[in-house]
Amino acid sequence: MNLPKSFLFVAIATALLLLVPFVAMRFSTEVNWTGLDFLVAGGLLFGSGVTFVLIAQKANSTAYRLAVAVAVAAGLLLVWANMAVGLVGSEDNPVNGLYVAVLAVALIGAFVARFRPLGMSNAMFAAALTYVAVTMIALFLWKPAGATAEPQVGLANVLGANAAFAALWAGAGLLFRRASADSANQHRRLA
Repeated sequence: MNLPKSFLFVAIATALLLLVPFVAMRFSTEVNWTGLDFLVAGGLLFGSGVTFVLIAQKANSTAYRLAVAVAVAAGLLLVWANMAVGLVGSEDNPVNGLYVAVLAVALIGAFVARFRPLGMSNAMFAAALTYVAVTMIALFLWKPAGATAEPQVGLANVLGANAAFAALWAGAGLLFRRASADSANQHRRLA
């Protein structure tokens, strides 16, 4: 599929996904999105889709494309969850801003690696480690206090949810490592 068609597909998928909260608002008072919510969500969804298309188009393996999908999904979910409810305490807890470091490590690592599979693998593993380090800092050094603490959410829940996010980054790293091995095997067969 060429780029304009891919971008059109991403735009349509974004619009369809945004229909879910739009319709839900008609049937429930618990879903209460503003125009800004739709704008931000649309930007995140469309931006993530375009990012996937631009990076995955260079791939010659399914493992690489799947790794890109997992990494982009991990980044999208990180931003979305952090903005919606916060990853440690409430979304108003300033410590949640530290999670920007995870995205920075992943993005800088990807550019340094020039999007090659082995370098991408290392970047994703570094992002996973950064995620764990930020979570430990957030929970044990810069503890949420007052209204931002959300005492009803237990430590086990916070650790479990954050472990799942770190696992997404590590999973992307493993998939990129697999893509690197597949590429090396293909070059050996051609030689």
